[in-house]
Amino acid sequence: MSTQAQKVAVVTGASQGIGAELVGAYRALGHAVVATSRTIGASRDPGVITVQGDIAERATAERVVAAGLERFGRIDTLVNNAGVFVSKPFTDFTQDDFDTVMGVNVAGFFHMTRLALPWMLEQGGGHVVQITTSLVDHPRAAVPSVLASLSKGGLQAATKALAIEYASRGIRSNAVSLGTIATPMHAEDQHEELAALHPLGRMGQARDIADAVVYLENAPFVTGAVLHVDGGQAAGG
Repeated sequence: MSTQAQKVAVVTGASQGIGAELVGAYRALGHAVVATSRTIGASRDPGVITVQGDIAERATAERVVAAGLERFGRIDTLVNNAGVFVSKPFTDFTQDDFDTVMGVNVAGFFHMTRLALPWMLEQGGGHVVQITTSLVDHPRAAVPSVLASLSKGGLQAATKALAIEYASRGIRSNAVSLGTIATPMHAEDQHEELAALHPLGRMGQARDIADAVVYLENAPFVTGAVLHVDGGQAAGG
């Protein structure tokens, strides 16, 4: 397969956890990958290039898109995976909390998607996926999360708006809404408590999310969907 014909996925927040799993999943599909995060190291896989940077900054998005085009010549899929979650009572949030969460979760989505979409349109098609949270649809008193709902809820609304705006031009837009996933973000001694928040009685695994994104990647008649991968939380349990 030539690099020009090979599909290319961009994955943000790609250094560990769900992002690293997504990189592997897209490689298994045969895609080349542009992987970005603040701390990501160089890749030994010639099918993966890495770009360090703060996704809240437009300059990072510019470098990610430029790197993908220079190495692989195209961008077919963008997975807006990078995210920050801060749980506090609403009145305890600070300006720094707001700036950080909105910068990564919202500005990161805006810059990456705005810069990647023109290349997808030029190719005649593409796919954009947002990673959101079930707390948007099913808030819990035990997990105060107004900033998560403000930012990720906005992404879910934008997912549907993008899907409708670009459906006739070959661009699909979908979201995966998560429960709590066992990643380095959560200490081992919290796992039992976090598992109990899910009707299925366990935390999710990064592979669960990658499988959902791969499903959406291979589902050409699905756009504007919010796929709940949350152990049943969105059902109200």
